[in-house]
Amino acid sequence: MNFSWQRILRSAYRREPVTSMVITIGAVDAAIGGMAASGSLLAFGIGTATVALALRWWQLHRAQAEQPAPAPEYYLPPHASRPQLPMLSISKKNPPY
Repeated sequence: MNFSWQRILRSAYRREPVTSMVITIGAVDAAIGGMAASGSLLAFGIGTATVALALRWWQLHRAQAEQPAPAPEYYLPPHASRPQLPMLSISKKNPPY
């Protein structure tokens, strides 16, 4: 198996372990049903994997629709509210050095 596929599958299992497990179970059932010429097991496996993928897709889209846009955070006040500081001048009578 290609290393990039391993990384993708590993990250998918870490993010969504339940969904990934149900998809794996459906894929294994479909593979066994296809090799054993059992149409009902093949259909059950494909149906299980499809339903798991559809539910996950629905959850992702529902979560994105519910999130409001975050309000921007301002760490400093607007420029107009800052007081103007007086210009500093060095006295020629008493230099700092």
